[in-house]
Amino acid sequence: MNKLPASNSGEDRSIAGERLQKLLARAGIASRRAAEQMILDGRVQVNGQTITELGARADLSRDHIRVDGKRLHGPEPTRYFMVNKPRGYVTTLDDPEHRPTVVELLGQAAQKKLIGEHCRLPRLYPVGRLDYLSEGLLLMTNDGDLANKLSKVASGVAKTYLVKVSGTPSEAGIDQLRRGIMIDRGRLADTRSSGRRDRVLTQPAKIEQVRGGDNPWFEVTLTEGRNRQLRKMFEEIGHHVEKIRRIAYGALTLDVPPGSFRELTHGEVLALHRAAAGLKVERRKVLPEAAVLKKPVPPKRKPSYRSPRRPANQPSGAGDKPSARVGGKHNRSA
Repeated sequence: MNKLPASNSGEDRSIAGERLQKLLARAGIASRRAAEQMILDGRVQVNGQTITELGARADLSRDHIRVDGKRLHGPEPTRYFMVNKPRGYVTTLDDPEHRPTVVELLGQAAQKKLIGEHCRLPRLYPVGRLDYLSEGLLLMTNDGDLANKLSKVASGVAKTYLVKVSGTPSEAGIDQLRRGIMIDRGRLADTRSSGRRDRVLTQPAKIEQVRGGDNPWFEVTLTEGRNRQLRKMFEEIGHHVEKIRRIAYGALTLDVPPGSFRELTHGEVLALHRAAAGLKVERRKVLPEAAVLKKPVPPKRKPSYRSPRRPANQPSGAGDKPSARVGGKHNRSA
């Protein structure tokens, strides 16, 4: 481990302050994982010394920290946003397959409308995940500490989803999901490629049917967020998940249209901290429009093209358009 030079008071700087990667993340330079790689690549200097190993600590109030030669001036103000992620976006900052990312939803044009022409948002990171085909409420912030607390399974923060499944699950199957069911841990592709099934029991879930039919909708509340958990749960009882929309996270309820975002209020941020600490929080009693299912649109009736009925006293051929008379003035040859 790189050991930073001691201060004039004789304090061991290797144990003082905060971990370097945490300081970089708080300053909006990169995520904590990306900051660790920057350190390993030798791109970070503290008081003129290049740091190449993880574990070094520093204090922004006393140390001069540079990344790629540029001075780090301290953490950016923490910002918190609710985004309504549409289907077909990935929850990452950059995608090697060049698919649309959630960061693009907070592009410069959208920022100007929200925070003004001459303002600019800090580097924001998504909290948790919604897969490519899922949609709904996504948190984005530069508060790494809160994001880590919310993302931990042990935090028990409630997340509510609207889930549409193919076919009608039995009541016994739904009860099994409510109690907890064994699913594959991790990514499905990894499990299938290795042939090894590492199984885990899901925590009890709250599940209520909100719309019937051949492909019913369910409202599902989870207190954990494993990889593709909802899809795996319903697949275990023999039903494919067609659509997923997250409508609530902690005390927050989705209230912006698809593709839009808004900044959280001070009270909402406090409620997130309470939820991350395992304390009880209350949601809205009346759901906003973005958090409810739209009424199904009845199928359009095909118009009938029946010919008009002829009156009973009208002889056949009466009222028809006269045809051209042979040899008449309407059929003269040129």
